[in-house]
Amino acid sequence: MTDSPDFYAFEDLLEPEEIAIRNRVRAFGENEVLPRINDYWERAEFPFELVPKLAETGVVGGIIEGYGCPGMSNVAAGLVAAELARADGSIGTFNGVHSFLAMQSIFLLGDEEQRERFLPAMARLEKIGAFGLTEPQHGSDAVGLETSARRDGDSYVLNGQKKWIGNGSIADFVIIWARGEDGAVGGYIVENGTPGYEATVMTGKTALRAVWQAEITLTDVRVPVENKLANCHSFKDTSQVLDRTRYTVAWRALGLATASYELALAHALEREQFGQPIGGFQLVQDKLARMLAEITSMQLMCWRLSKLADAGRMTAAMASLAKMNHAAKARAIVADARDILGGDGILIDHHVARHHADMEAVFTFEGTDSVQALIVGRAITGLSAISGRKPDKR
Repeated sequence: MTDSPDFYAFEDLLEPEEIAIRNRVRAFGENEVLPRINDYWERAEFPFELVPKLAETGVVGGIIEGYGCPGMSNVAAGLVAAELARADGSIGTFNGVHSFLAMQSIFLLGDEEQRERFLPAMARLEKIGAFGLTEPQHGSDAVGLETSARRDGDSYVLNGQKKWIGNGSIADFVIIWARGEDGAVGGYIVENGTPGYEATVMTGKTALRAVWQAEITLTDVRVPVENKLANCHSFKDTSQVLDRTRYTVAWRALGLATASYELALAHALEREQFGQPIGGFQLVQDKLARMLAEITSMQLMCWRLSKLADAGRMTAAMASLAKMNHAAKARAIVADARDILGGDGILIDHHVARHHADMEAVFTFEGTDSVQALIVGRAITGLSAISGRKPDKR
């Protein structure tokens, strides 16, 4: 099993159980994902064969306790996110959508009957989940979503559109966020095959090509009353899910950065030019040293953030600070790795090209760099610079 950079003895901060979980996921990434993923990525096809193998790792459901979920620490869940991304960003995204966005929505905002009905099969990956928030006209301002939900007897009738919905075309359950007749946002569990639900796989992506995002059209989709998340009463409740999952994106950025650094270092020691390994040149060593410095700081920041989450002290702004910092730093690290590999850096066989492309998506999703900065800015100044929010949006 490959060792990751650990310049400041980061592993000393981890509990034995957390190390065991990390190693299990790392083995899955190295033995199952890496030998297969480039071909799927290049063909833009989802690797269904990896789904049962991911289930066997026992990490699906992350920090959720009970219902067949592992109930791991936030540190362990972060390590899982990092290791999956270290192998492949698409697989990391699949699990992030399923285990965190979809399953956490049901766990946090559903009632006991809903948790018992949906979560155990999702924990076994017998059923796949998706999270339908983003709309064609509402990305960063998701609070302005226009999808509607109208009560009609023992059902709700949903109409609207969604975009960029990971797993949306393959999911058994899609949580659709819609605005009710009272103007409040609620979550509605739409089951696969429901009449009026149409999901089209988005094509032409240059990042995360091995995971499918969908454009969704909802035309008079009838959802049973018992499929409305019982404890979701406003967009603030939806934000709870986003706040609880955003920290894992910082870990995923760390995973992509780590993989790229490892590949660049190995290449620098093997590739010879002008009679010596290129790792012996000052310019290359400078890049590697700065990459390692950023990865080390990212490791420590991720660990501290997750420990705060374990203690119930993590705030939305804390998660945003980590996502903002790590996505930008990882983006630079991956770019330097591609540069060190030279021409090989754009060949998918060497993996860095895939990480380089995928990092562009991580830089944007679950809150762009600019929006994260404004969330942090609001926390440190007490003044909101985010415009366009109407007071009647709930």
